[in-house]
Amino acid sequence: MSKSLRLSEKWFRRGLWLVAFVFAGFLIGLGGTIVGDLPKVEAPLQLDDFLDRNAAQALRDQVRAARKAEQDAQTALEQASLQRSKAASESRAERETYSNWLSTRSATQRSDQDPELIRRTQQLDALKQVEVTAQRALEQQQQAALDARQSAAAMQGRLNELEADGYVKMSAERRKVELRVFLYRLALTLPLLAIAGWLFVKKRKSTYWPFVWGFIFFALFAFFVELVPYLPSYGGYVRYVVGIGITAVVGRYAILALNRYLERQKLAETLPDQERRKELDYDLALARLAKSVCPGCERPVDLKNDKIDFCPHCGIGLFDRCGACSTRKSAFAHFCHACGTRARQHLGSQEPQA
Repeated sequence: MSKSLRLSEKWFRRGLWLVAFVFAGFLIGLGGTIVGDLPKVEAPLQLDDFLDRNAAQALRDQVRAARKAEQDAQTALEQASLQRSKAASESRAERETYSNWLSTRSATQRSDQDPELIRRTQQLDALKQVEVTAQRALEQQQQAALDARQSAAAMQGRLNELEADGYVKMSAERRKVELRVFLYRLALTLPLLAIAGWLFVKKRKSTYWPFVWGFIFFALFAFFVELVPYLPSYGGYVRYVVGIGITAVVGRYAILALNRYLERQKLAETLPDQERRKELDYDLALARLAKSVCPGCERPVDLKNDKIDFCPHCGIGLFDRCGACSTRKSAFAHFCHACGTRARQHLGSQEPQA
């Protein structure tokens, strides 16, 4: 249709489409902000809201105390292990010294060294006793650390069981909140979609069509982009059912529109040639002729063949002769292209100015 429009009209239409998109953009921004803020109407969920607060707090205190005891026991165990290693090292070193000295004494067989033998033996026994004491202390700390770990694990297990029940309840409540928020979004977007459908049917060709189309784009974006991602899944059933429903509604509208169009075309083809051309819009007729189709039935016609003056499909006149110069011209033209004489008959929707 753009080929039949005046140059200024083309640019005006492009500007109006720009207005429609800009208007839709601002509406989409506003709608996105509102939809994004809708979850804030619900109070945020916390795990403690679904627990026995006193029991949970007591268990958490016990877990912290058990963890502290475990840490202290581990520190004491490290100290005991160090002391045991130190005692074992000293005892080993003294045993090696004693062994070397004993070997020397055996070689010399000096009886005056017997008191020294007794002293060294006693010193070695004392070191061995220190090592044994350190080993016992180490074992005690190992037991204490094990008890502390087991106690902390038991306390943590009880707390985990309590919190697990809370998580189950919180998950169930979160699903309810998500469903309520989705219903809020649906209550906001569904009326917009209904209004957009009414505007498309009734007002899309009105004077203020840019705002109509801008609102339609906004409603479609709000429904299919802002709402669909939050659609509850339930295994995919809801999404598929909604998709089937939308497809059925759109398909039904398209089928009914096609049937109405075909009925109008059949009725129009039964009218006399003059009346049919009067009912055709001038710009629409020129747009169809530019596509090499019949303006009446929209079937292909070889308009370059100068022997075809009537549509072979519906019989509407496509070319006639100028009453002044007899030049062959389009039957839909308001003026003769050869001499400029007003056509004897023209489309009734847009009369040429004298």
